[in-house]
Amino acid sequence: MTKPIYVLNGPNLNLLGVREPHIYGTTTLEDVRGLCEARAAVFGRQVVFRQSNHEGQLIDWVQEAREGACALVINPAGYGHTSIALLDALKALSIPIVECHLSNPAAREEFRRHTFVSLAATGLVSGFGARSYELAIEAAAQAAKASA
Repeated sequence: MTKPIYVLNGPNLNLLGVREPHIYGTTTLEDVRGLCEARAAVFGRQVVFRQSNHEGQLIDWVQEAREGACALVINPAGYGHTSIALLDALKALSIPIVECHLSNPAAREEFRRHTFVSLAATGLVSGFGARSYELAIEAAAQAAKASA
């Protein structure tokens, strides 16, 4: 059986479409799920799509991805800037990791310009709104195929 691509979403992403739409747009997280599922299907993959506001829950899912996923797309949200524990969990993976952001962190406040996740990521997609997820799924599927 083909392993899925895990898509993990960090804190406050459950508020997509409501929270700061001038930055993050009006697309909801459920809309993003649909985009990810459709894009993954093009590559013959399914997605496991999850969101949590809790750091430990995200770490548990990253650890689960070690055996259960062919690749990981992660939008760590605020935890990208703060969580060494999330970085450590990601460093234990041997599958491709694609960091994904709706906005371009490098063009925002100083504290958003560095993410710990980038230290473990295979690549980064940011700044394209919900389209960032589609591009990240494509990159993850292609990287998973190349590493198989």
